[in-house]
Amino acid sequence: MTQLIRSNERYHKDAGWLKANWHFAFADYHDPDNVQFGPLRVFNDDVVQPGTGFGLHPHKDMEIITYVISGQLEHQDHLGNRGIVHAGEVQVMSAGKGIFHGERNPSKSDPVRLLQIWVMPRTMGGTPRWEQKQFTHADREGKLLPVVSPSDAPANGTLTIDQDAIVYVSSLKQGQSIDHETNPGRLSYVFVISGTVEAEDGSITLAGGDQLRLADPMDLKLTAKEATELMLIDLPET
Repeated sequence: MTQLIRSNERYHKDAGWLKANWHFAFADYHDPDNVQFGPLRVFNDDVVQPGTGFGLHPHKDMEIITYVISGQLEHQDHLGNRGIVHAGEVQVMSAGKGIFHGERNPSKSDPVRLLQIWVMPRTMGGTPRWEQKQFTHADREGKLLPVVSPSDAPANGTLTIDQDAIVYVSSLKQGQSIDHETNPGRLSYVFVISGTVEAEDGSITLAGGDQLRLADPMDLKLTAKEATELMLIDLPET
């Protein structure tokens, strides 16, 4: 199964302070045919205006990954954690048995664009935790850089979650290519943050905001037609 979803086919919500593109059913977006992809439950592409954000709210039994594309995002939770997530930085919050947190754009002038990804954990009722790490442009240039990996088999230098999933980011110059093998029993989820890539020997072109869901074993090659930023998530089927 190869499913291409264009940017303009995503569910869009404009609340003034928040401009959101939701890839799966979320909040007031209901679609029983688009609830999840394997354990990937939420993939939100959000822009939050200066001085605004999400007030204190609860989460439970979810691995929540935040990747800031531009601007800054401030995190605060009831465990006493507080920090600023900068562009290129990844945050992981394991909600476990329950956590209250809030997120806001601390800037007075600049919006923040972020990806927030929810992955269902393998075990319920764990201990809540929070961590973040900076990954530079040089780190991801010309390759697939793992930034999040399974807690029981962590890739070197990554943050971890309680799921057999790996999150990669990549920054490609025009003409550069990356390869990823989708193995039997695995899923691949590709999202183009900005730029344009060709997939499957040029038969599919993905522009900024487009997503590609792959469920068949295949050798995936992505070639940048211009400077491109993208994310790829490797997931189990269940």
